[in-house]
Amino acid sequence: MVFSRRALMMGAAAAALLATTVFTGPVLAAGEYVANIGHLEAPTQPRHRGLEKVAALVEERTGGEVQFKLFPASQLGNARQMVEGTQFGSMQGTVMPAAFLGGFNPVVSILDVPFVMPADRAKAQELRGGPFGEMLLDSFSSRGLTAIGLWPNGRKSVTSSKPISTPDAFKGQKFRVMDSNILMAQFAGVGASAIAIPFSELYTALQTGMVDGQENPLDTIATMKFHEVQKHLVVSDHGAMEDVILFNPTWWNGLPEGHREVIVEAFEEVRPEVERMKEEAQVQALDALRKGGMEEHALDDAQRAAWREQMYPPAREAYLQRAGAEGQKAVEVYEAELKRLGL
Repeated sequence: MVFSRRALMMGAAAAALLATTVFTGPVLAAGEYVANIGHLEAPTQPRHRGLEKVAALVEERTGGEVQFKLFPASQLGNARQMVEGTQFGSMQGTVMPAAFLGGFNPVVSILDVPFVMPADRAKAQELRGGPFGEMLLDSFSSRGLTAIGLWPNGRKSVTSSKPISTPDAFKGQKFRVMDSNILMAQFAGVGASAIAIPFSELYTALQTGMVDGQENPLDTIATMKFHEVQKHLVVSDHGAMEDVILFNPTWWNGLPEGHREVIVEAFEEVRPEVERMKEEAQVQALDALRKGGMEEHALDDAQRAAWREQMYPPAREAYLQRAGAEGQKAVEVYEAELKRLGL
């Protein structure tokens, strides 16, 4: 059965009414439904801090019947192992970047397409919470996963040892990307080439000139000290870093409906705080990069439109080649939503 957040949320009033009635059946023991939830980030980063808040809300609002045990920093395995563990039930949930999920679900790779999310954060949330977001979540149900929400986890910017403030400046340059035809097509759209290099080797590749530049969120750029080997930074916000909240279907479907609703609402309630924490980290990182000597350029609306005009079409085509008919439907829903939002 396809999981629908919208249908689940429609049960809110009924669940609230039931919560006020006296239940005379057997009382469940505390921690009756325990979920081991793993993810990639460190305990100090926004994703984990947000998960801690969600776990506290869920435990409180279910009277201790649902408990989340959190395992940050890849304690339960790498990205692939955690997604497979969630599929097969060796763990109950994970919050995973969409960029790492394309091998399990090609449909979600639309989030790799540059400028797919509006610059306006409120409109981005409308897109995330509307038919487009719902379609992405529902696409996981046929892949042995239950997806209940999307969490924003920052935007990518681009750096280079050479100027890159205009699309024409990219011509002839080489950029490191994750192993993704969509990301390679994005740079091809502005006349640059792209090479898939492991992240652990990126600093050396920049230092030696194997590549001219790279793309990452500002806090990653600062943490990895790329300013030591890169001169130019464009705050482009071109790449959406979206987390997908995933649960094992058997565990999820075994919960009482009211508990499922509590969990969905808790993730949605904490989402703005996670986004705020991530934005604060970006501001702090940008200050550090400036102090580190990087020359910064932020795209205005007109420049953003010019970059999107060249990067979006080839990346969109690469996505469609990968995702097929499901991907075509996702693009149609996405572009219809952009028109509805006046974008």
